[in-house]
Amino acid sequence: MPHWINLEQASRAIQQGDGTGVSVAILDSGIEVTHPGLSGINLVDDLAVVPLNHKVAVVPGNGLDVFGHGTAVAGILLSLAPRCQVGSIRVLGSHNTSKTELIQRAAQEALDRGYKIINCSFGCALQAQVLRYKSWVDEAYLRGVHVVAACSNDDFRTPEWPAYFSSVIAVDITRTEEDHLFYYRKDTLVEFASKGVDVKVPWSGGKEKIVSGSSFAAPRLAAILSRLLSIYPEITPIQAKSILHRIAKPLTECSEQPAGGCA
Repeated sequence: MPHWINLEQASRAIQQGDGTGVSVAILDSGIEVTHPGLSGINLVDDLAVVPLNHKVAVVPGNGLDVFGHGTAVAGILLSLAPRCQVGSIRVLGSHNTSKTELIQRAAQEALDRGYKIINCSFGCALQAQVLRYKSWVDEAYLRGVHVVAACSNDDFRTPEWPAYFSSVIAVDITRTEEDHLFYYRKDTLVEFASKGVDVKVPWSGGKEKIVSGSSFAAPRLAAILSRLLSIYPEITPIQAKSILHRIAKPLTECSEQPAGGCA
């Protein structure tokens, strides 16, 4: 790691960076590569992790999104970090659900293929599965790979993984209309928040959709992190979180409201 950058340098990097040289693995429902809203996206990898003959197999993703969720996540990421390198590893099925063993294998694929950021716009609330998530989240931390994850849409205080690991950048929603703003909430494992209410996104079938949820806030932080890493690529996960803490706006009671205004 070179000399420690100051907050002015970090803020300037987030403003000026475009994601160049930063690879982001989107673990989701796939990405529809022909969607007009993705401007001819060229994926680094296009894979699907699926059950096959009672085993877990990695097969071609074939440019498909089986639900629409992953295409939305990719659209948000690229709107803020247009030069980042995107890889699609499909783990969510046509009902937007998955199994822990599929996610674990997908995360390992992302780590082994050298991605710098892993975006997880999903969460698992089953405590029996925590150690299986911890195994790859810890490996990511040791390899200097940044994990960004969405929190529970019902209540950010409800534990879900991987968001509830301290090395993960966990993201909630706010009512802000500003695409580039992000917030910090202290004294909780879900420390960050960004725009995630009534967001217009690309969806499967070449369509667009208005959506809300932490799934669509997480890729904003992944994009902001991509911008930072495109200027300072050697920043580690723990350093990145410290920088983002200091740069983010404080999350007030007003900004935490998911919709509407403040009195």
